[in-house]
Amino acid sequence: MLSVSDGVARQRHTARGTIATRRASRSKRLIDVTVSILALIFLAPALALIAIALMIVDGRPILFRQARVGAQGEMFECLKFRSMRLDAAERLAELLASDPERNREWMEKRKLVGDPRVHWLGKILRMTCLDELPQFYNVLRGDMSLVGPRPISPEETEKYGQNLHYYTGLKPGITGMWQVKRRPDTTYDERVQFDIEYYQSRSIYLDIVIIVKTVGVVLFATNET
Repeated sequence: MLSVSDGVARQRHTARGTIATRRASRSKRLIDVTVSILALIFLAPALALIAIALMIVDGRPILFRQARVGAQGEMFECLKFRSMRLDAAERLAELLASDPERNREWMEKRKLVGDPRVHWLGKILRMTCLDELPQFYNVLRGDMSLVGPRPISPEETEKYGQNLHYYTGLKPGITGMWQVKRRPDTTYDERVQFDIEYYQSRSIYLDIVIIVKTVGVVLFATNET
Protein backbone atom coordinates (compact mmCIF):
# COMPACT_ATOMS: atom_id res chain seq x y z
CA MET A 1 0.00 0.00 0.00
CA LEU A 2 1.26 3.49 -0.88
CA SER A 3 2.11 5.47 2.25
CA VAL A 4 1.66 9.22 2.66
CA SER A 5 5.43 9.70 2.59
CA ASP A 6 5.66 7.71 -0.64
CA GLY A 7 2.98 9.86 -2.19
CA VAL A 8 4.75 13.06 -1.17
CA ALA A 9 8.05 11.74 -2.53
CA ARG A 10 6.43 10.95 -5.87
CA GLN A 11 4.88 14.41 -6.05
CA ARG A 12 8.26 16.01 -5.36
CA HIS A 13 9.91 13.83 -8.00
CA THR A 14 7.23 14.80 -10.53
CA ALA A 15 7.60 18.48 -9.66
CA ARG A 16 11.38 18.32 -10.09
CA GLY A 17 10.91 16.60 -13.43
CA THR A 18 8.47 19.29 -14.57
CA ILE A 19 10.84 22.08 -13.51
CA ALA A 20 13.75 20.39 -15.30
CA THR A 21 11.65 20.02 -18.45
CA ARG A 22 10.67 23.69 -18.37
CA ARG A 23 14.28 24.76 -17.88
CA ALA A 24 15.39 22.59 -20.79
CA SER A 25 12.61 24.04 -22.94
CA ARG A 26 13.64 27.62 -22.06
CA SER A 27 17.29 26.83 -22.77
CA LYS A 28 16.41 25.29 -26.12
CA ARG A 29 14.31 28.32 -27.06
CA LEU A 30 17.12 30.70 -26.05
CA ILE A 31 19.56 28.80 -28.25
CA ASP A 32 17.04 28.77 -31.12
CA VAL A 33 16.52 32.54 -30.99
CA THR A 34 20.20 33.40 -30.57
CA VAL A 35 21.42 31.16 -33.39
CA SER A 36 18.61 32.25 -35.73
CA ILE A 37 19.34 35.95 -35.25
CA LEU A 38 23.06 35.43 -35.83
CA ALA A 39 22.41 33.20 -38.84
CA LEU A 40 20.05 35.68 -40.50
CA ILE A 41 22.56 38.50 -39.95
CA PHE A 42 25.66 36.69 -41.19
CA LEU A 43 23.89 34.89 -44.02
CA ALA A 44 22.13 38.01 -45.33
CA PRO A 45 24.51 38.40 -48.34
CA ALA A 46 24.07 34.72 -49.28
CA LEU A 47 20.29 34.99 -48.92
CA ALA A 48 20.27 38.01 -51.24
CA LEU A 49 22.46 36.28 -53.85
CA ILE A 50 20.28 33.16 -53.84
CA ALA A 51 17.14 35.29 -54.23
CA ILE A 52 18.63 37.13 -57.21
CA ALA A 53 19.80 33.86 -58.82
CA LEU A 54 16.35 32.31 -58.44
CA MET A 55 14.68 35.33 -60.07
CA ILE A 56 17.05 35.03 -63.04
CA VAL A 57 16.64 31.25 -63.40
CA ASP A 58 12.91 30.77 -62.84
CA GLY A 59 11.32 34.07 -61.89
CA ARG A 60 9.10 34.71 -58.90
CA PRO A 61 8.04 33.78 -56.27
CA ILE A 62 11.40 33.33 -54.57
CA LEU A 63 10.02 31.58 -51.52
CA PHE A 64 8.01 28.39 -51.38
CA ARG A 65 5.37 28.52 -48.66
CA GLN A 66 3.57 25.40 -47.53
CA ALA A 67 1.26 24.56 -44.65
CA ARG A 68 2.95 22.22 -42.17
CA VAL A 69 1.88 20.64 -38.91
CA GLY A 70 3.58 22.17 -35.89
CA ALA A 71 3.67 21.58 -32.14
CA GLN A 72 0.34 20.55 -30.61
CA GLY A 73 -0.98 20.06 -34.12
CA GLU A 74 -1.12 23.78 -34.90
CA MET A 75 -0.55 24.70 -38.55
CA PHE A 76 2.16 27.09 -39.69
CA GLU A 77 3.62 28.34 -42.98
CA CYS A 78 6.99 26.68 -43.56
CA LEU A 79 9.41 28.67 -45.72
CA LYS A 80 11.98 27.48 -48.25
CA PHE A 81 13.70 28.92 -51.27
CA ARG A 82 11.66 27.70 -54.23
CA SER A 83 13.56 24.82 -55.80
CA MET A 84 10.75 23.55 -58.04
CA ARG A 85 9.51 24.83 -61.37
CA LEU A 86 6.40 26.98 -61.49
CA ASP A 87 4.42 24.13 -63.08
CA ALA A 88 5.57 21.59 -60.46
CA ALA A 89 2.04 20.48 -59.50
CA GLU A 90 1.11 19.73 -63.10
CA ARG A 91 4.38 17.85 -63.69
CA LEU A 92 3.81 15.72 -60.59
CA ALA A 93 0.24 14.84 -61.52
CA GLU A 94 1.29 13.86 -65.05
CA LEU A 95 4.20 11.73 -63.81
CA LEU A 96 2.18 9.88 -61.17
CA ALA A 97 -0.60 9.15 -63.64
CA SER A 98 1.77 7.75 -66.27
CA ASP A 99 4.33 5.89 -64.12
CA PRO A 100 3.02 3.34 -61.56
CA GLU A 101 6.47 2.77 -60.06
CA ARG A 102 7.02 6.47 -59.42
CA ASN A 103 3.49 6.71 -58.04
CA ARG A 104 4.31 3.91 -55.57
CA GLU A 105 7.53 5.70 -54.58
CA TRP A 106 5.60 8.92 -53.96
CA MET A 107 2.89 7.21 -51.91
CA GLU A 108 5.46 5.43 -49.73
CA LYS A 109 7.98 8.24 -49.16
CA ARG A 110 6.18 11.46 -50.19
CA LYS A 111 9.30 12.31 -52.19
CA LEU A 112 10.95 11.29 -55.46
CA VAL A 113 14.57 10.49 -56.21
CA GLY A 114 15.67 12.66 -59.14
CA ASP A 115 12.48 14.69 -58.87
CA PRO A 116 11.72 16.08 -62.38
CA ARG A 117 9.93 19.07 -60.88
CA VAL A 118 13.20 20.51 -59.53
CA HIS A 119 15.11 22.99 -61.72
CA TRP A 120 18.92 22.87 -61.98
CA LEU A 121 19.53 25.61 -59.42
CA GLY A 122 17.03 23.95 -57.12
CA LYS A 123 19.06 20.74 -57.25
CA ILE A 124 22.13 22.63 -56.04
CA LEU A 125 20.16 24.35 -53.29
CA ARG A 126 18.72 21.03 -52.10
CA MET A 127 22.04 19.19 -52.25
CA THR A 128 23.66 21.87 -50.09
CA CYS A 129 20.53 22.43 -47.94
CA LEU A 130 20.63 26.11 -48.85
CA ASP A 131 16.95 25.94 -49.80
CA GLU A 132 16.11 25.62 -46.10
CA LEU A 133 17.89 28.79 -44.93
CA PRO A 134 14.61 30.81 -44.78
CA GLN A 135 13.48 28.45 -42.03
CA PHE A 136 15.68 30.37 -39.60
CA TYR A 137 12.85 32.91 -39.76
CA ASN A 138 10.39 30.14 -38.83
CA VAL A 139 12.59 29.34 -35.84
CA LEU A 140 12.75 32.99 -34.82
CA ARG A 141 8.94 33.19 -35.01
CA GLY A 142 8.63 30.16 -32.78
CA ASP A 143 7.06 27.89 -35.40
CA MET A 144 10.12 25.64 -35.54
CA SER A 145 13.27 24.74 -33.63
CA LEU A 146 16.83 24.23 -34.86
CA VAL A 147 16.50 20.51 -34.11
CA GLY A 148 13.32 18.45 -34.12
CA PRO A 149 11.11 16.24 -36.29
CA ARG A 150 11.08 16.98 -40.00
CA PRO A 151 8.03 19.23 -40.77
CA ILE A 152 5.16 17.22 -42.22
CA SER A 153 2.09 18.12 -44.26
CA PRO A 154 -1.44 17.44 -42.94
CA GLU A 155 -1.73 14.47 -45.34
CA GLU A 156 1.27 12.79 -43.72
CA THR A 157 -0.19 12.69 -40.20
CA GLU A 158 -2.05 9.45 -40.98
CA LYS A 159 1.29 7.70 -41.51
CA TYR A 160 2.11 8.24 -37.82
CA GLY A 161 -1.01 6.49 -36.55
CA GLN A 162 -0.93 6.17 -32.74
CA ASN A 163 2.59 7.64 -32.70
CA LEU A 164 1.52 11.10 -33.88
CA HIS A 165 1.89 12.54 -30.36
CA TYR A 166 5.64 11.97 -30.59
CA TYR A 167 5.67 14.39 -33.52
CA THR A 168 3.21 17.00 -32.25
CA GLY A 169 4.80 16.98 -28.80
CA LEU A 170 7.74 18.94 -30.20
CA LYS A 171 8.39 21.77 -32.62
CA PRO A 172 9.53 20.64 -36.07
CA GLY A 173 13.22 21.25 -36.72
CA ILE A 174 15.41 22.56 -39.53
CA THR A 175 17.42 19.41 -38.94
CA GLY A 176 16.95 16.26 -36.91
CA MET A 177 17.42 12.52 -36.62
CA TRP A 178 16.03 11.81 -40.08
CA GLN A 179 18.42 14.18 -41.80
CA VAL A 180 21.55 12.67 -40.23
CA LYS A 181 20.59 8.98 -40.01
CA ARG A 182 18.63 8.32 -43.20
CA ARG A 183 19.78 6.11 -46.04
CA PRO A 184 18.71 6.17 -49.70
CA ASP A 185 16.25 3.35 -48.95
CA THR A 186 14.86 4.77 -45.70
CA THR A 187 11.12 4.10 -45.43
CA TYR A 188 8.50 6.40 -43.96
CA ASP A 189 7.99 3.99 -41.06
CA GLU A 190 11.69 4.33 -40.23
CA ARG A 191 11.32 8.10 -40.40
CA VAL A 192 8.54 7.87 -37.79
CA GLN A 193 10.85 5.77 -35.61
CA PHE A 194 13.51 8.50 -35.85
CA ASP A 195 10.97 11.01 -34.48
CA ILE A 196 10.07 8.63 -31.63
CA GLU A 197 13.76 8.10 -30.84
CA TYR A 198 14.41 11.84 -30.73
CA TYR A 199 11.37 12.51 -28.54
CA GLN A 200 12.42 9.88 -26.02
CA SER A 201 16.09 10.85 -25.83
CA ARG A 202 15.97 14.61 -26.55
CA SER A 203 18.46 16.86 -24.76
CA ILE A 204 20.61 19.90 -25.46
CA TYR A 205 23.59 17.57 -25.84
CA LEU A 206 21.78 15.47 -28.45
CA ASP A 207 20.81 18.65 -30.33
CA ILE A 208 24.47 19.69 -30.49
CA VAL A 209 25.47 16.24 -31.76
CA ILE A 210 22.79 16.39 -34.49
CA ILE A 211 23.82 19.90 -35.55
CA VAL A 212 27.47 18.83 -35.83
CA LYS A 213 26.50 15.77 -37.87
CA THR A 214 24.28 17.94 -40.08
CA VAL A 215 27.29 20.09 -40.94
CA GLY A 216 29.08 16.92 -42.04
CA VAL A 217 26.11 15.84 -44.16
CA VAL A 218 26.02 19.23 -45.89
CA LEU A 219 29.79 19.46 -46.46
CA PHE A 220 30.03 15.97 -47.92
CA ALA A 221 26.72 16.29 -49.81
CA THR A 222 25.44 12.96 -48.52
CA ASN A 223 21.82 14.12 -48.40
CA GLU A 224 19.34 13.09 -51.06
CA THR A 225 17.92 15.55 -53.54
